[in-house]
Amino acid sequence: MLLFQKLNDLVSGWRKKMRSMIDCLLGNTYDYFLCFYPGNTGYFVQKFIKLLINKPNFDDHNIEKINRIDPDSIVVYASKSKRITDFIYYHTKLKSLDLPYPQIGFDLIFFSLQPAKRLFQIILCHLDYFFHHFHFKDAYTSGYFTKELLNGKAGFVCLIEEDDFHKRFIKATPDPLYVLIELQKATDKPVMIIPEDIIYITKPMQKNPGLADILFGTHEKPGRIKRLYTILRYPEKIRIELAHPVNLKEFLSSQKIEQLETEFQTHRLRKHLVDILNRQRRSITGPLLKTRQEMTEDILTRKSLREFLAEYASQNNMTLSKTHKKAAGYINEIAANYNLRIINFANWMLTWVFNNIFDGLVWDQKEINRMREKSTEAPLILVPCHKSHLDYLLLPYLMYRNNMPCPHVAAGKNLSFWPLGPLFRGAGAFFLRRTFKGAPLYAKIFGAYLEKLLYEGFNIKIFIEGGRSRTGKLLPPKPGGLAMLVNAWHAGACENLYFVPVYIGYDHVLEEDSYLKEIEGGKKSPETLKGLINARKFLKKKYGKVYMKFNEPISIKDYVKEKNIDISKASNQEYITFIKSFGYKLINSINDNSIATPHGIIASAVLNCPKNSFTKKQMTARVDTYMGMLNYMNAELSDSLLIDPDNTLNSVIYDFISRNFIELGDEDDDDITENTVFIVKANKRAILDYYKNSVISFFIEYAYTAIAILEIDRFQFSTSDLTLRYKFLEKMFTDEFFFDEETTIEESISTAIKGFTNEGIIVPDSRTPDIYHVTSRGLKKIKWFAAFLQPFFESYRTTLLYFEKYKADKHDQKDRVKKIHSIGTKLYKSKIITYKESLSQINYKNASNYFMLNGVTGSQDNIQIEYYKNILDRLVVLVGS
Repeated sequence: MLLFQKLNDLVSGWRKKMRSMIDCLLGNTYDYFLCFYPGNTGYFVQKFIKLLINKPNFDDHNIEKINRIDPDSIVVYASKSKRITDFIYYHTKLKSLDLPYPQIGFDLIFFSLQPAKRLFQIILCHLDYFFHHFHFKDAYTSGYFTKELLNGKAGFVCLIEEDDFHKRFIKATPDPLYVLIELQKATDKPVMIIPEDIIYITKPMQKNPGLADILFGTHEKPGRIKRLYTILRYPEKIRIELAHPVNLKEFLSSQKIEQLETEFQTHRLRKHLVDILNRQRRSITGPLLKTRQEMTEDILTRKSLREFLAEYASQNNMTLSKTHKKAAGYINEIAANYNLRIINFANWMLTWVFNNIFDGLVWDQKEINRMREKSTEAPLILVPCHKSHLDYLLLPYLMYRNNMPCPHVAAGKNLSFWPLGPLFRGAGAFFLRRTFKGAPLYAKIFGAYLEKLLYEGFNIKIFIEGGRSRTGKLLPPKPGGLAMLVNAWHAGACENLYFVPVYIGYDHVLEEDSYLKEIEGGKKSPETLKGLINARKFLKKKYGKVYMKFNEPISIKDYVKEKNIDISKASNQEYITFIKSFGYKLINSINDNSIATPHGIIASAVLNCPKNSFTKKQMTARVDTYMGMLNYMNAELSDSLLIDPDNTLNSVIYDFISRNFIELGDEDDDDITENTVFIVKANKRAILDYYKNSVISFFIEYAYTAIAILEIDRFQFSTSDLTLRYKFLEKMFTDEFFFDEETTIEESISTAIKGFTNEGIIVPDSRTPDIYHVTSRGLKKIKWFAAFLQPFFESYRTTLLYFEKYKADKHDQKDRVKKIHSIGTKLYKSKIITYKESLSQINYKNASNYFMLNGVTGSQDNIQIEYYKNILDRLVVLVGS
């Protein structure tokens, strides 16, 4: 008995010592799990991990998304696939940036990455727990995950994994998202789930996987070897993307989710997070690529199109097989042939070309990121202004360089010539005719092709102006392409569309010589192989910088709602009005995002001098006035103007001299001083006018207001005195400059008045409100703003002389413009017209359209002609005096 008691005491003492030793080793806690990543792995392992994580680029916009989260929130990162490498990347990278970094991995096991001491603690803890409870401790049932998240540690969940799904569905093991939902219901702290993705291959997925995909994994789910090879060989191509955080509290409070049981809320949450990640990936890689033949078959075999083809064949007495052949021919004429090899080659080639001919491409990364975010919600319709053939290349190039898929580009059929046509098709271009009139089958096929592109999720670029602007300012929008896109959306091709207004501006446009020829009446040279070969000469020159600005994307769904229009019930006229209104909104958005370049400002100062010769002092005074107004209105200025405006503007003067736009009055005097005289070359005024028009949109409100002030012909006025003339000018120049229908005339005048007041051009009356006085130096400056319109006055007055001479319907539009140009040339030679740039066929065309819509069609309308002539004669004298 005594022996038994001693043995029992010995065992009891041993147990106490063991318990004391275990408690000492475990630190009075039993929360040791392999799902916790301590980060303090071996020295060489940590070095290797840091080497790998520092190679891919972690963009600032990802950091901003995390920084916007309330510091008191519970943070959990969500990955679509189960990859420990993703967890380690975010743990190490975010920790180095002092941001919430994941430490707890739901259903992840870090066995080989645990330090030896901690690994021993984990084994000891679980053995001890097993001997007491006869089962191993579980991180879910023990509440470990919930406790650690509430204590401030960030988590990491994987959404899709075959083994994990099997455990949840068959063995009924806990679901990490279920745990998070239960946690959110039990705490006031918001649980913020951040969907993340590491995209190792940014190329679009091919429908049929190749041998490499089978052996090393697909683009979406690359294997270990493929991931490691990409990290070591092409780290710059890897995209690290965080989506906008999902506030779990807000998600659960939505009406559709709140009424569900927790299990089904979990399913909805998983689907929502996976959808976010899928859309985010598509915004970078683009949609699944189908072959051109497959796209063709999908379009031509649609039931609705087959019915149309049958009806078309019947109405036109054609056999169905002949109609099908014709439709297939149209698809072949239109469709792109998207090819990644061509796109990669184009990227290499254009990088070399642009580095040779430009001093740089200027864009705002935040605008690119904003555009990419919107592309996760719906296809983008990129709507750039069109000033050069290079516009076709610059926007896709910039998107590709910023890890976005190249858009499909609507291009004129004139560019489909060999060898550029096949290359353009391979880069995503699809071709369209200049007009669809008299070709209902072609129009139907083209509409069906657009619908298919949107259904597949491709971004599309269209030129809303129809063709390139030869004048430097934007052209009126063409509603045809816009209407087809809206029709495709309304037909259900996609849930929404985001239209992105894009400004593209050049210091020096490549086609300026051909534009000069066309403006002055010459024929447009067709695009040919010979022209392509001759284009080599452009590689020998520098053309300054290119500026690209992306305005806020406009949702068509929101715009339709804002306009309160039911497209399905709208009449044809109501729909056309809606499309035109939307077109002008896009054009105005481009104008609002324009960049004032030094070339445009100097060209304005040069041409707005009343004579062909002027001193540098006179020009500088105008430049300072225009720059002052641009700064007042917070206009976007080119980067060089922001950094060093004086030297930038001086360099443009020397550039204009070297290009023979202006010349020194005294050729022997190389030093340029304030009193140096410059002479404008008459045959170069039209090119200078092109650059002036690139900034004219900034000054139109001020020019209209200046004209109205000058016409009052006294130094005192009220804003109500200006309304009538302002309204007249705005209406007359509708096709030249586009007013914002959401801004009233009174608001526009008020804006100009505030600007003039700020610059000391006018001063408010000290006694009477809404009365202003023109200062002595202000009158001169008012004329400098009014001078922007002088060439247009001369063009419109010349057009009236044509209508005064010829009866209605004497000539068609083409011949009418030629006749007006002939009259203008004679007036210029007779020195009745002062500005050579007013001899613009585009101005004449716009003037004709305006007068014919307002009761002037020929010599029989002499009363209306005299009315407009008297006004224009008076305005020309006012500005020129």
